Amino acid sequence: MQRIVVTGAAGFIGSNFIRLLRRVRPEWEILAVDCLTYAGNLENLADFEGISGYGFAKADISDPDDMAELFATGVHAVVNFAAESHVDRSILGAHDFVRTNVAGVLALLDLSRRFGVGRFVQVSTDEVYGSLGASGRFTERTPISPNSPYSASKAAGDLLVQAYHHTFAVPTLITRCSNNYGPYQFPEKLIPLFITNLLDGKKVPLYGDGLNVRDWIHVDDHCTAILAVLEDGRCGEVYNIGGDCELPNLEIARRILSQLSRDESMIEYVKDRPGHDRRYAMDSSKMAAELGWRPRIAFDDGLPATVAWYIDNESWWRRIKSGDYLRYYEMQYGPLGMVGAASA
Repeated sequence: MQRIVVTGAAGFIGSNFIRLLRRVRPEWEILAVDCLTYAGNLENLADFEGISGYGFAKADISDPDDMAELFATGVHAVVNFAAESHVDRSILGAHDFVRTNVAGVLALLDLSRRFGVGRFVQVSTDEVYGSLGASGRFTERTPISPNSPYSASKAAGDLLVQAYHHTFAVPTLITRCSNNYGPYQFPEKLIPLFITNLLDGKKVPLYGDGLNVRDWIHVDDHCTAILAVLEDGRCGEVYNIGGDCELPNLEIARRILSQLSRDESMIEYVKDRPGHDRRYAMDSSKMAAELGWRPRIAFDDGLPATVAWYIDNESWWRRIKSGDYLRYYEMQYGPLGMVGAASA
């Protein structure tokens, strides 16, 4: 039986990855770990409470003493989703990003080396590559050139992962993915922010001219890619994951408006954020050639399903926007502070 530690498990992608594992690898033992900062919502994992083969631990990955107890029980693999990930927040203050995305990765690597972990997957981002021009795509050989405090911290973590493989032979792998969307995404990110604002009768804030381009992938496709890398990827390698779906933010806004029968008067153009990268696009051909993986969920199917999920789960996102979701934490672990409200 595999025993896998999933860090950042109460977040958007981590919780969806655990859903995938419970569905396709039910024999694996899962230890879900999360520090439960503002974006870690324990409600995302409520379906698994009390299920055999699943456990949850509140722990900070940047605290080696906090994590050592978990590794000492025996761990076959680690998948590290734990990260501060919102660019706007990193512009306001980068210290938490360095603590989690750099020091936290270092602590996990040291523990993986110490306890002989069999596979270590670092879940990273396309943003470490910087910004593309009008043509071309990021490949695994593209030099990293991060432009925000967030992406710089993720790039630093990636370099540590590569260094530990080269120097200490820790069996590491890195995935770098494009923009995710889907159920359980914290409503400070673009798609759930736009959906929930419109459901509340509020306008959607669009940076600059709205023509910044992103490559969009459904979270379920991302999770299947991570599982493929975990099981069959070559240690020491980087794997790019993309959705083959490049769209400007303005088009995303228009499609959500159409889904909710709103017009473009609901778009509010706001001052662009500092250093806003113009375009990302991922070349996932290595994933296809080596692991047989390709995205399966078309954006024209995934976006309406995502809109429907937020309509059907109004109480979930309202508890987040109001801060009431923290009461679920308090019932389990006592008072926890909130790091600001959901933002654009």
